[in-house]
Amino acid sequence: MPERPVKPRNSGITMMMDKGLSTREVENFLENNAQHTDLVKLGFGTSVVCSNVEQKIELYHSANIKVYLGGTLFEAFVIRNMFDDYVNLVRKLKLTTVEVSDGSMYMHHSRKLEYINTLSKQFTVLSEVGSKLKGVEIPNEVWVEMMKTELEAGSWKVIGEARESGTIGIYHSDGSANADLINLINSRLDGSSILWEAPTGKQQAWFIKLLGPNVNLGNIAYNDIIPLECLRLGLRGDTFFDFLPAGLNDMKPDSEKYHQLD
Repeated sequence: MPERPVKPRNSGITMMMDKGLSTREVENFLENNAQHTDLVKLGFGTSVVCSNVEQKIELYHSANIKVYLGGTLFEAFVIRNMFDDYVNLVRKLKLTTVEVSDGSMYMHHSRKLEYINTLSKQFTVLSEVGSKLKGVEIPNEVWVEMMKTELEAGSWKVIGEARESGTIGIYHSDGSANADLINLINSRLDGSSILWEAPTGKQQAWFIKLLGPNVNLGNIAYNDIIPLECLRLGLRGDTFFDFLPAGLNDMKPDSEKYHQLD
């Protein structure tokens, strides 16, 4: 089976999206999923609405999982000119990781780079590229330039936007991958520096087939972590024949073989 780097790792990262799990659900999640999960994003503004945020963060940190607040919450503070309040919240929650995004609001890219640079002096920064709004199109070359300059500004990883629906950003409205964009990004940047949002099993399998078992993937549902790990290891049908030893691919079924039973 493919080799998987052990935690803490820089590639083969899996990010789970927590959309409001209870502390008991987090405890249950960690029992079987902690070793396969590197990052947890407290999705959009759930960390403001949920009453158990500090307890959840402690549980995740105890399992050596980095936790950060959803980028939409960062934008909710910034659009109200409350950046310092955002930093204070991150410190209060004892987080070491943050996300900088501009998917819900327009932000001049130079300003976004300033936020990344400022935050990178105190925290590990992930920055997300792409709009959450349908109809907002970013030229492929601009995507690449944004990701490149955000890494230079201090981002640890740049995120390819897909939302939790997987129907926007690096995907078409039907959920299929924007292969031209993804291939261009991958040809220009170090793959280990990119975290691709891939909320559906088909999208996860597509990326694993394209970029291998140690591609960084995010926006994974809490109950899809182990199914994703099976995809990475060739232990599900979608990737079963992708990582076999040489010479075993002739066992792949096809219609002709079933017509030669005798």
